[in-house]
Amino acid sequence: MCSVVDIAQPFVPASTPIWSRSRDFESEALQRSESLDEAHEFSLMRRVAERDNAAYRELVAEYLPRIARFAARFLGNQAESEDVAQETFMKLWTAASTFTPQARPSTWLYRIAHNLCIDRIRKRRAETELGDEQAASADRPSGLFARKQTSEAVQRAMAELPERQRAALALVHYEGFAAEEAASVLEISVEALESLLARGRRTLRERLRALATDPKESP
Repeated sequence: MCSVVDIAQPFVPASTPIWSRSRDFESEALQRSESLDEAHEFSLMRRVAERDNAAYRELVAEYLPRIARFAARFLGNQAESEDVAQETFMKLWTAASTFTPQARPSTWLYRIAHNLCIDRIRKRRAETELGDEQAASADRPSGLFARKQTSEAVQRAMAELPERQRAALALVHYEGFAAEEAASVLEISVEALESLLARGRRTLRERLRALATDPKESP
């Protein structure tokens, strides 16, 4: 039988940056591409639990790029986001039999990815007191079009938000999750999610205004 890494590898070649596969930063916030039918997702999950390679490949092809994009927005680091995506699908392969249908399988995958992202951020902070979450962004080319500059300003501002605010905004505004789905991923109530979103939007607006007023403030 093919290993989980062998199965997943064709969908995320190491030489292909996740960032380059993303569409325009803002336009992604307006859409969540057609997902698998919910009943079909559950069917695939049952088959994966029975070690069905074809079902696993279908879930990988559908959701691995989305998981990687979510992780990239959360971590601000391409290499780490690809690692998180791979780890998420390794967990899918090894833990599918433990899945309980309290939420959609795709929601379960995002929850795994979110927890892996949190683990990585906490590890960074343990290694260095202040951390350098934005270091991966510092070497991007400087001669960019205005739209891309705006996108990078948003990304930098997002990176400065508290973890849960960042996750809430990434799920709702960039991955197109409904409030109930996003709350399920974060394992909080819808009311708590709305509070995170309100505080996150407010902080993001304030940060972007500051950057617009004083561009030198940006890293």
